[in-house]
Amino acid sequence: MDSFEINKIIAAVIVTILIVVSISKVSDYLFNIDQPSVAAYVVDAPEKEGQLSLTSSESDIDISALLALGTVEHGQTVFKKCKSCHSIKKSGKNNIGPKLWNVMFRPVGAVSDYKYSKALSEYKKDWSWEEMNGFLIKPSKWIKGNKMGFAGLKDEKDRASVMLYLNQNSDQPKQLP
Repeated sequence: MDSFEINKIIAAVIVTILIVVSISKVSDYLFNIDQPSVAAYVVDAPEKEGQLSLTSSESDIDISALLALGTVEHGQTVFKKCKSCHSIKKSGKNNIGPKLWNVMFRPVGAVSDYKYSKALSEYKKDWSWEEMNGFLIKPSKWIKGNKMGFAGLKDEKDRASVMLYLNQNSDQPKQLP
């Protein structure tokens, strides 16, 4: 092979590279696409029928309207998710989680023979309707640092029903708001 042949091969490679780069630049110019300022899509999920709309936080909802969605019977069904860790019987014992007899309106972390996480022990509130609702939505978010490994109940009817069921399983069930 002589030097003339090598020059033709190198020239062909260079011309091919120039053509590819030129086509890329021309297509970028012809089909100019503006980059969005936010790299995401806004999805407006329709509200399910029977769901309450939450305003700025979970505690801004009308508890009496929320509790009207639930029933004690449905709460007993939904509570089956909780039975693997909690007892609801009056003479029940602590399991992985504390017993929940009389839980509504007692102080958080009040079962004396259960070892609570530091976060729950230091949380100085009572299990009111609002507190229980917020906790049941997502326990790890409501009281940061607690050791309860439960994802939460997103459905309002399920939360309302569980709260009604917990209230019913008490020595003195509280009046509904």
